[in-house]
Amino acid sequence: VQLQASGGGLVQPGGSLRLSCVVSGFRLDDRVIGWFRQAPGKEREAVSCFSSELGNTYYADSVKGRFTISNNNAENTVYLQMNDLKPEDTAVYYCATLPYRWVRHCLDVRSRYDNWGQGTLVTVSS
Repeated sequence: VQLQASGGGLVQPGGSLRLSCVVSGFRLDDRVIGWFRQAPGKEREAVSCFSSELGNTYYADSVKGRFTISNNNAENTVYLQMNDLKPEDTAVYYCATLPYRWVRHCLDVRSRYDNWGQGTLVTVSS
């Protein structure tokens, strides 16, 4: 199982970025996928998570209405579209997998995620 996150960069406040997470070694339908972020000096926090198979999608309150998670099963890719970015969104963003039995708690069970990508840096600054 491997996950490769990409798409980070430097963007001005109010701008947009789309992160990609390409997965291999399993089908997207088989796992819950989560996006996390970790800012300097802070704990890693869940941003969004979803199940392709069940159609469940969850967002942290801090990103609701601004971030959208989506997928392309044919390309084994999960996306995180980030709009109206703010300086407080600056962080390294990671994607990770979670067994299905945790799907309804996927924002709260960081320790249950079992495979992680390497992270991509998002910097929001003028």
